[in-house]
Amino acid sequence: MKGTSPQGARNEREAAEWVRAMFGRVAHRYDLANHLLSFNIDRYWRGHTVARVRDVLARPDARVLDICCGTGDLVRSLQRARPAGAPVMGSDFCHPMLLAARAKLGGGPLFEADALHLPLPDASLDLITVAFGFRNLANYEAGLREIRRVLRSAGIAAILEFSQPPNPIFGALYGFYSRRVLPLIGGALSGSRDAYTYLPDSVRKFPGPEELAQMMRTAGFGRVNFERLTGGIVALHIGSA
Repeated sequence: MKGTSPQGARNEREAAEWVRAMFGRVAHRYDLANHLLSFNIDRYWRGHTVARVRDVLARPDARVLDICCGTGDLVRSLQRARPAGAPVMGSDFCHPMLLAARAKLGGGPLFEADALHLPLPDASLDLITVAFGFRNLANYEAGLREIRRVLRSAGIAAILEFSQPPNPIFGALYGFYSRRVLPLIGGALSGSRDAYTYLPDSVRKFPGPEELAQMMRTAGFGRVNFERLTGGIVALHIGSA
């Protein structure tokens, strides 16, 4: 498959159903697990993403959407960087995650939608962000094309996603943590060990930063840049339509 491939999934439909059900099981402890397992560095990664797109966020008329928004952490960070009254939309295809986001954000323009089929017209957004959700799509190329479709000319896409550290020593240490430690702690916190076994496996299978950048160019993005953060544990890609 050209996207995420959970164990046992035979096609894109089954992969999407598995991911939706998995996130539904862990939604109640998702924030706690994320902050503990990342040692709260996930807050820095989101803050850095917001800083990189601040010019767009500062425009009162900019239309902004965070896809695969989960419990709404990035939506909240983006909203804080916007002028008063200027909204940030959020979408996710997992209903329990959206309920958690709605409770955290006190409402707001949130809607349930598959990121591969956004219910939005062509060229309708100025900024699309996604944090740690893109690798869960059942088809990466289709996801990039859909993001490009709904962006206006000169619109920006920001993709923050886990990656593989390029340093072999650090990579080995991180690999041990993600394969051995993370499933134990994540499983104990969430009650769903398979979710946190899936995490390192999905990162291992995900395209590297150079390959993802090329995929973005192929999907129609004109200028694509990426940077590795925290030794390459994550990578932030910025592409313009």
